[in-house]
Amino acid sequence: MSAELFILILLVITAVGFDFTNGFHDTGNAMATSIATGALKPKTAVALSAVLNLIGGFLSVEVAVTVTTSVLKIQEKSGGLVSGIDAEKAMFIIFAGLIGGILWNLLTWLLGLPSSSSHALFGGLIGAGLAAIGTSGINWDGLIVKVIIPALLSPLIAGAVAAIGTLGIYTLSRKVSADKQDKGFRWGQVATASLVSLAHGTGDAQKTMGVIALALIAHGSLSDAQIEAHGLPVWIIILCAGAIALGTYIGGWRIIRTLGKGLVEIDGPQGMAAQASAAAIILTSSNLGMALSTTHVATGSIIGTGVGKPGSTVRWGVAGRMAAGWLITLPCAAAGGAISFYIGHLIGGAAGAIVIFLALVALASYIYYRAQQQKVGADNVNADWDDSTKHSGSAGTTSGKKSKVPTA
Repeated sequence: MSAELFILILLVITAVGFDFTNGFHDTGNAMATSIATGALKPKTAVALSAVLNLIGGFLSVEVAVTVTTSVLKIQEKSGGLVSGIDAEKAMFIIFAGLIGGILWNLLTWLLGLPSSSSHALFGGLIGAGLAAIGTSGINWDGLIVKVIIPALLSPLIAGAVAAIGTLGIYTLSRKVSADKQDKGFRWGQVATASLVSLAHGTGDAQKTMGVIALALIAHGSLSDAQIEAHGLPVWIIILCAGAIALGTYIGGWRIIRTLGKGLVEIDGPQGMAAQASAAAIILTSSNLGMALSTTHVATGSIIGTGVGKPGSTVRWGVAGRMAAGWLITLPCAAAGGAISFYIGHLIGGAAGAIVIFLALVALASYIYYRAQQQKVGADNVNADWDDSTKHSGSAGTTSGKKSKVPTA
């Protein structure tokens, strides 16, 4: 087996690993509000979300095309690699970018911070591209139009839509009995949460599909012409859709807790409004090929419901910490991607790929170990939020017992 093929295999394995972390990192985007309001039981919610993420991965490839063309500039218009880059170097760029994205996903999951998996991936790729090629290796126009501008606008638009929707729902339903409201909004939340899960699979699974396709193009196993003529290879779609669905089923309980309990105390009408606005925006952006962050959209929607409900309180301190996390996601993931590229490329060949892959496994294992010291799961994900403690709060669990769980 050649060194290039070995690197490609490790790269694909790592890409599937990123897709898996994307799944459990972003489960809360779809299901946090339904779990928080009791519309769905926690394990039922993540199982439903997993199935719909799987289906969503097969619905479109517009975002996958965006990833292959709008972040890195390692291809000529003819389809070949740019001057000064061979197949091994190009694959190391992608490989290192994935490592930077995974590590940031895992770190923010440990902290219960709903950061963007999409921006972690793009940040990792940008950092590796800068380390390998310099500023000429980044498609700045595509990055600004397809990533940066949507990142800035999407939470504001989602928040505004959710606020208006929430106010409208409360106005229209104020004369409806409480029992009928509970039943109606419970089913409404199930429907809208399902739509968000479908939208998440449609958008986020494609990002990893695009990365794998880019790696195959760099290796010479796939070409732009083949993609245009026949679409992405079916095995890529199945692999990525399956990985994100499995990650979703695992359940990113730490982040589900932050979104469901940390920002706003959500009730049924708010949950339905947040999910409906998030689904509409995510599906629209996916159709336009914009690599939108579902985390930004979901968070903006949840905050919007707090603004839109009369008398509701938004925990702006928690929202501020999340916004700070969003701002540092791209540069931190970029640093991880750049360091990984320097190490891997310095050693070179299969040995360099093995070293950075083992480093990823070791760091991921340590983060997982730390997470088990203060475990959040289906049994305590709805424990009361305590603002007096920043990273762990004393709160009653859903069974009425006292427990300490991370709150950020």
